[in-house]
Amino acid sequence: MLRIFTLLSFFALLFSGCYSFRGISIDYATVKSYYVEQFTNNALNAQPALAQRLAEDLKEKIRTESRLVLNDENPDIEFKGAIVRYDVTSEAPQPGETTALNRLTITTAIEYINNQDESKGWKKNFSFFFDFPSSQDLASVEDDAVTTISNQMMEDIFNAAFTDW
Repeated sequence: MLRIFTLLSFFALLFSGCYSFRGISIDYATVKSYYVEQFTNNALNAQPALAQRLAEDLKEKIRTESRLVLNDENPDIEFKGAIVRYDVTSEAPQPGETTALNRLTITTAIEYINNQDESKGWKKNFSFFFDFPSSQDLASVEDDAVTTISNQMMEDIFNAAFTDW
């Protein structure tokens, strides 16, 4: 029993540099720094500060959930992004030509650049939405909607970049 425990402990220590129990697979021996470029806003009707907020949210997500260090000079990995969609649509029609729900959808185009291994880079779109009653206007729910959407998109971007699940 002691032999098995010792063997398992050895393997846990051996692989702890690359993997964590959260499923993050960052090789900290080669990847130590990251940079998130200021996002651009290519969407109509988006809040003027939304691009900056999303970039800051991604920086914060990486800072708090990895050991990577923010570095704007020769980073090991980089993120570039653009907001490509920001719109409200009607989602739940009711009798009498009204809707019960409106949906705010935000889509970002993200480029992930791995300067240590170019084959791991990618370009993908990430999108999420927030439904709200049609009796409320967007301005009254926009802050909560953007927070909810951003949280989910940052989770999706982080997982795409740093997990091998």
